[in-house]
Amino acid sequence: MSDQSSSVLHAHQNVPAGEPVVSLRDVTLRFSGVTALSGVDFDVYPGELFAVIGPNGAGKTSIFNVLSGVYQPQEGSVTFLGQSILGKRPHRIAGLGMARTFQNIELFSNLDVVDNLMLGRHHHLGYGWPSAVAWLGKARRREIANRRHVEEIIDFLEIEAYRRLPVGMLPYGIQKRIELGRALAMEPALLLLDEPVAGMNGEETEDMARFILDVKGELDIPMILVEHDMGLVMDLADRVMAMDFGTPIRTGTPTEVQDDPEVVRAYLGGGDDEEETS
Repeated sequence: MSDQSSSVLHAHQNVPAGEPVVSLRDVTLRFSGVTALSGVDFDVYPGELFAVIGPNGAGKTSIFNVLSGVYQPQEGSVTFLGQSILGKRPHRIAGLGMARTFQNIELFSNLDVVDNLMLGRHHHLGYGWPSAVAWLGKARRREIANRRHVEEIIDFLEIEAYRRLPVGMLPYGIQKRIELGRALAMEPALLLLDEPVAGMNGEETEDMARFILDVKGELDIPMILVEHDMGLVMDLADRVMAMDFGTPIRTGTPTEVQDDPEVVRAYLGGGDDEEETS
């Protein structure tokens, strides 16, 4: 990636050194008497890739929905960039700098790559409809800046060949890459990756892993990764939290978590648990 793109693409965060980007403290979430999360407690620090693993129904997606404001927990606290985000609507949290990709692709299939990525710039428009209609002054300057940012993302993710094609015509792996690009277009302070390699073949998985490492290493954006591919998690993550039935059972380095007997029983072992995650 060029020096110019390095200056445009980077994490936007105002976090004192040594302080977490996001913190969950004793978060409990219930639905009609069913406990989806119980006592969830973790921090994610600048530049860190933090992974959450567990069988289906362990509460991984519920954590993402709490972080992004879709669910409101009954107990506990959630702090992002030094402020509580409990009670904030999803678009407000996104505006603070939290971006999310989805397991099921949420792109506009009839729009081309550039237009899909431009949708990720909606928090950075910086002008109202009168300026947009007149296409003068601030509107023109902001549009040029936003398109320059999108072009840097296209270069970063190596999707130049597809830039003016409708995304519905593109291979699945490329669409997943565009989904990542739209999240990056928001200039996130924290990136939530929801099963980014789900449904991919081996080559596509390797490509996505490389780009995730580039986001971490070159853009210095902290990430929370939810993923069933244990090989990917253990290769990429700095720390891992294993969940079972909505409760954290171990947080530590990939090796520590992988070797923990409770994790092996709940997720990595055989029997019914293995069938549940297939």
